Amino acid sequence: MTTAPLPMAETTHGGWLGEVEESINAAFDPVASAVTSVVFWEVPLGEYSFPLIVLWLVAAAAVFTVYFRGIQFRGVGTSIALVRGKYSRASDPGEVTHFQALTSAVSGTVGLGNIAGVGAAVTIGGPGATFWMILAGLLGMCTKFVECTLGVKYREVHEDGTITGGPFRYLPVAFERFGAGVSRALTLVFAVALFFFGAVGGNMFQANQTFAQAQEVTGGEDGFLGSAGSALVFGIVLALLVGAVILGGITSIGVVTSRLVPMMALIYVGACLLVIGSNADRIGAAVGEIVSGAFAPEGVAGGAIGVLIVGFQRAAFSNEAGVGSAPIAHSAVKTRHPVSEGFVALLEPFIDTVVICTMTALTIVIADTAYYSEQREVVAGGGAVPDGVLVTSDAFETFLPSFPVILAIAVALFAFSTLITWSYYSMKAWTTLFGRTPTSELIFKALFCVFTVIGTVISFGSVVDFADAMLFVCAVVNLLACYLLLPRVREELRDFRAGLRSGAITEVPADERAH
Repeated sequence: MTTAPLPMAETTHGGWLGEVEESINAAFDPVASAVTSVVFWEVPLGEYSFPLIVLWLVAAAAVFTVYFRGIQFRGVGTSIALVRGKYSRASDPGEVTHFQALTSAVSGTVGLGNIAGVGAAVTIGGPGATFWMILAGLLGMCTKFVECTLGVKYREVHEDGTITGGPFRYLPVAFERFGAGVSRALTLVFAVALFFFGAVGGNMFQANQTFAQAQEVTGGEDGFLGSAGSALVFGIVLALLVGAVILGGITSIGVVTSRLVPMMALIYVGACLLVIGSNADRIGAAVGEIVSGAFAPEGVAGGAIGVLIVGFQRAAFSNEAGVGSAPIAHSAVKTRHPVSEGFVALLEPFIDTVVICTMTALTIVIADTAYYSEQREVVAGGGAVPDGVLVTSDAFETFLPSFPVILAIAVALFAFSTLITWSYYSMKAWTTLFGRTPTSELIFKALFCVFTVIGTVISFGSVVDFADAMLFVCAVVNLLACYLLLPRVREELRDFRAGLRSGAITEVPADERAH
């Protein structure tokens, strides 16, 4: 999903809505500036700078990969078998199947960043940024393996069968050695940060961008969605759809995303393949540009180090490996073996970054439009970075003249799936802060839908920057806990493999599997 600060479509309104927008920006500007300057503090690397949070995420992924000897590469067969339900019974504790847990988590990461963010990345860093983006995605698979295993291991199954898991359960275990006060404080910091992002970045931003793209393809401000009050009506309809899903909890979300995610992936990847296939003679040259550009001494971003930074940053901002959000969805899975969900979760960065982000980048490089070349020259000359979605859309239009309509559908699907998934994540943060009662959960769901409506009628750039910073505050706390609990994950992996070898864990007959 979109987590890196990206150009946000301006939705300008007069009257009281304009005053609300100005008040929000005025209130949040100093707060957002202070928080983002700390969270996105950059480490100087010669003539370049590397956001510290990205270095933190990539370094953890590399350490985990070494610690588990590349489990994300050796365990692919096991991952696929688990997604197919071979080792899960319908009677196992949990609320959703492995497949539904995977699609729910993927729906929270696959979003506008895969379209607009990648367009900006290859414009700034050139084709070579794709190489480092893929590498970071492959390393991030191991991070997801670790955090999602922990999310299931320490989950709590309530009397009504619902699940509370993820960082809210394993953070206290990881930090208990430092005392109850420190453990409680860090868990609350994580919960507050996750709630702020879920309510704003995971909700209002997605709603805003959905309306902006829908308005664009229906004639802009002169179309039927450009009239006064149309944004409000659009927001209410979107909120009702979201409310209809989230009232059913993770079971309902899992059912919807298990259908929605494959559909949106097919639409988008299919469009990519049409462009790539129609330019088949360019595939070899494009791959060559990606590999050579990754190590070129001179490049759009200023050389190999600059290109590496752009690629790593895009991957980290796209798949959210290490942030601690995905383990919340994965913890609801039907299983008796925590590490089994770690194997399933490692597929998530592969789908999000290695497949979808790479398809976007390859489409742009192969199409090699005049606009893309022009914008690369502008950036190389010190000019402003273009809106990435325009770069991506332009590439698609080489084969699909009506692509803006397809893009609007993709954006709507991406945004809706992100909305409902982040409602679940942020509700867990809410109940950690205010208690888990039916009334508390209902209040949260109502507030979430209200925020959805607000998101369509105002623009709030500084608020989104603040929300982005909150998400990466989560990463600092979450990865500290993962480091401390690595031996527990290794124990789970050893026990699971021993069970497979001894026959204690066997394939479940098809009629007894969780579906």
